[in-house]
Amino acid sequence: MDSGSRKQTEKTLLHHWQAFGAGDVEAIMADYAKDAVLISADGPLKGHAQIRSMFEKVLANMFPPNSTSLNLAKQVVEGEIAYILWSGSSSFYNAAFATDTFVMHDGKIVAQTFAAQLEKK
Repeated sequence: MDSGSRKQTEKTLLHHWQAFGAGDVEAIMADYAKDAVLISADGPLKGHAQIRSMFEKVLANMFPPNSTSLNLAKQVVEGEIAYILWSGSSSFYNAAFATDTFVMHDGKIVAQTFAAQLEKK
């Protein structure tokens, strides 16, 4: 896989991580292709409307930016595929372990998986 796609993936991933930490839903959504799919244990979310709704709920009720600390423990990028291992804590939840895998195309997230060990406070 060429270094150009790797660099674009790293750039998008950094933007996505920073936007999530800032609680900026518009910036988060700018990283997704219009027909992106996000898969978690709750099932798939398809397209901007469903993914946006999930992030709005997560940022309001679980990890609001004013009370959240995040730690990126590991990042692996191979071309247009990225994996992150992270943890976080807010006044509402602890995420002792969380992981995301992203598939990107032309700098946009086209598919993502998410799993976490979440504890409500």
